[in-house]
Amino acid sequence: MPLFLSESDVRRLLTVEMALDGVESAHRDLALGQALDTPRQRSRLPQTVLHILQGALPAQGVLGYKAYTSNRSGNRFHVHLFDAARGELRAVLEADYLGMMRTGAVSGLAARYLARPDSRIAGVFGAGWQAEGHIRALCAVLPLERVKVFARDRDKLQKFCARLSAATGVDVVPAASAEETVRGSDIIGTVTTAAEPLFDADWLEEGAHINAAGSNSLIRQEVSEAAIGRCQLIAVDTVTAALAEAGDLLPLLEKGRLQPRQLVELGDIIIGRRQGREQASDITLFESQGMAIQDLAVAVRLVAAAEAAGFARQWPSMPEESDLTQ
Repeated sequence: MPLFLSESDVRRLLTVEMALDGVESAHRDLALGQALDTPRQRSRLPQTVLHILQGALPAQGVLGYKAYTSNRSGNRFHVHLFDAARGELRAVLEADYLGMMRTGAVSGLAARYLARPDSRIAGVFGAGWQAEGHIRALCAVLPLERVKVFARDRDKLQKFCARLSAATGVDVVPAASAEETVRGSDIIGTVTTAAEPLFDADWLEEGAHINAAGSNSLIRQEVSEAAIGRCQLIAVDTVTAALAEAGDLLPLLEKGRLQPRQLVELGDIIIGRRQGREQASDITLFESQGMAIQDLAVAVRLVAAAEAAGFARQWPSMPEESDLTQ
């Protein structure tokens, strides 16, 4: 019978390092032709939207999908993991926390390969659920000394910063303004649902790296056209997903000011097929859209950890055919 991991199980087992290892393996496999990923598909109703991402990691022995619903009451995520050889359902995971950690880990992975290794200061826009994973991953991959966070809700921001300081051991502090968040920062993270750019391109320091994680539709934009124009390198999860969903890039692509061939897939940088940062003064950008194989790779590691820990909770099986006819 398939294994079932609840939100509490995932929280107990999943570490930042596990998430980073998982997403790096997914990007590596994709770049080496050992993975398949199908971009997000949506079914829309007036009240609720169903989102499905699917893919396969044959080198890791699995295929599967992540499905989630979104409406005014919130989002609900599940990952279904199947055995690639037998086609059997291997595990079902509640995936709110998994998704948050995976999203953050991808930004951390991009920072590992694109940010300057001596980066010490980060500025992050957003103090919500996804921003937590973003900050935890950045602190895990770089020797950060300070993270400045800017958000509209100041009371929430104070509590968020205090909690993340305790969790990471890094000085996480509220920023007074968007400009303060960006100026002097080696890394900029945008983890919002903004419809308009969050900062002025002139505020960016030479050598900065930008992780843009919130703009996954045409109606969302976190990074301005002028800021993108200052970037020497634009990296993406996959070119296919970026061309479909990257709200920051789509206006430039539509106007012909940016060409698809200028987009570099993160996996190609990881395996050395394409070069990342060339000079310390380069400004680099990573546009994160999310891929099923990232979730699947993290789920593989969670299932292995659960089995090693002796988890026995199983997903209810379907009744036998003979039972149905009685």
